[in-house]
Amino acid sequence: MVRFIPADELKNRYDVFGHFYTVEFSRNKFVECRSVLEIIEQSQTPDKMSALSQRQPDAVFIMMNPGSSRPLVEVKNRIAADALPELPISLVPTKPDTTQYQVMRLMHHCEWRHVRVLNLSDLRCSKSGEFFKQFKGLEDEASFDSHSIFSIRRKNELALKMTTDKTIAVICAWGVSAELDPLIERCTSRITKNKTIKGLLKAGTTNKFLHPLPSLQTQKMAWVNRMVEQCQE
Repeated sequence: MVRFIPADELKNRYDVFGHFYTVEFSRNKFVECRSVLEIIEQSQTPDKMSALSQRQPDAVFIMMNPGSSRPLVEVKNRIAADALPELPISLVPTKPDTTQYQVMRLMHHCEWRHVRVLNLSDLRCSKSGEFFKQFKGLEDEASFDSHSIFSIRRKNELALKMTTDKTIAVICAWGVSAELDPLIERCTSRITKNKTIKGLLKAGTTNKFLHPLPSLQTQKMAWVNRMVEQCQE
């Protein structure tokens, strides 16, 4: 069993940067988003953030949505919905959440220095029930599926963020809710070709991967241990 590293130790070892933006549908209707998260060992953090976006990571994580992730600086990055595919990436320091500490624990034990985190949806919503309602409303009522980087409208952006190196694992960890099925189907149609897919599948499923942050501490430790074993095979 690997050592369970406390959050305070992880904070002193890794930097976290994210790209935050606001999609504006009208003056009174907008959604807050984050498209990518870069977790990097502090000794490897470049002086220019643009260089980080262009680096090949050691692994790419795909999770459900950004949850409670937030920037540590003020971000003024508003864009109209139809212009989103043209939005340039601008990384800023980001407050890590408890899920990202789980990713850092895996990084430590696998000796990874840089992990990129993408999500099924960019929508920043910490409560899963509200998130399900929000993304369905945007897709059904506003015909807006570009909240997901796996939307065909954002294929160029996805191509830049996903590695072309077949040896770099894509780790799926988006959870097991059936509410995610349309987002999972969209994602898997884009990533399965020539990619090394890893993750802890829920028993009896083919596309429901366990989230890194289960409710019990013993389960959190088990997730890290099982993923370390899988990634080191």
